[in-house]
Amino acid sequence: MTPVETECYDGRDPLNSSLEANQKANEEANVDKEKMLQFLIDNGVVAIVRADNSSQLVQVAEAIREGGVRAIEFTMTTPDALDLIKETSKKLGQDVLLGAGTVLDPETCRAAILAGAQFIVTPTLNTDVIKMCQRYSKVVVPGALTPTEILTAWDAGADMVKVFPATLGGPQYFKDLHGPLPQIKLVPTGGVSLENTGDFIKAGAVAVAVGSNLVNNKLVKEGKFAEIAETARKFVAEVRKARGQA
Repeated sequence: MTPVETECYDGRDPLNSSLEANQKANEEANVDKEKMLQFLIDNGVVAIVRADNSSQLVQVAEAIREGGVRAIEFTMTTPDALDLIKETSKKLGQDVLLGAGTVLDPETCRAAILAGAQFIVTPTLNTDVIKMCQRYSKVVVPGALTPTEILTAWDAGADMVKVFPATLGGPQYFKDLHGPLPQIKLVPTGGVSLENTGDFIKAGAVAVAVGSNLVNNKLVKEGKFAEIAETARKFVAEVRKARGQA
């Protein structure tokens, strides 16, 4: 007679064990998200890369990193943006934090995250995009302008709020916002230059997002990547100076 084989039971409830494993995974994801958010804030500069042609943009990303800017946002208006995120992620690895910008809907958001984007930036407030980022534990930076929009974005779960276009109010607008809304992490976008970067930081911005004043399309077309790297260094220096770290 063949003995009946029995499994050893350790007394733990399989369902509880599964729930505990999921909880641990969620906690680890949240820790990673907090690290990414702190990385963005510590770096202080987000480079916005927007172009009509993506053929040289990996080299642009390398130049930006060489200049000390380690947070790079590829806009979804750039041709083959998802492939660009994948390629740059493989090329630069953990040395930079890659994000997707000009994200208008949750479907595009999810596609960008699956392509490797670690943070998502929108030009306007879309709460469904915020929810999608929360589902994947990714940093989300929705665009807003008025105090009502900014507070709505924050209450919906934004990690930082992109104030766009920042040209409309300038650094003084950030001072005005910072008074009643000191808890909200604000990032100016649009019109940020070497001349006003320090003013935005001193006015309460946690970081600045810079587009054509850093990634000049003329320099890209001419392959002058060393000049892009040097401009990146200057932006980093301005942030550090305004923070009293220079």
